[in-house]
Amino acid sequence: MDEKFLKPEGIVFFGFPPWYMPFGGHQQICKSKISKLPYIHLLPKFMYRGILKNRKENVDEMMEIRETGISIERFEKICKTEGYSIPHYRHYLLNPIYEWKFGWKARRQGLLIKAIPFVRNFFTTCVYYIIQPNK
Repeated sequence: MDEKFLKPEGIVFFGFPPWYMPFGGHQQICKSKISKLPYIHLLPKFMYRGILKNRKENVDEMMEIRETGISIERFEKICKTEGYSIPHYRHYLLNPIYEWKFGWKARRQGLLIKAIPFVRNFFTTCVYYIIQPNK
């Protein structure tokens, strides 16, 4: 982030699905049955691309999404490297948007799972962060 766009006392909100979560590749936007396959976006590139092409999906769009995937750890490392602190964050087992989409109540991620780096990415459907410049 360029500090020219943020006052020293400013904060920024980020919310995103960790890349390794069941639908982190946004495959739910596909028109074929692969839209219901969790973790399919984690297949090797050539396999994922082949399946998308075979199912007549938008290969370019889905591969671009694949290239932008970010883990919880990578996001936190970027914040630290760029001089930002994280005064508040929340990890969700069930994303708050799921209440609107599916009628499921939001549920925060459990303390044990949230505390295990990398593993938490597979079971956390959404993370919210507030970051601010280090003082």
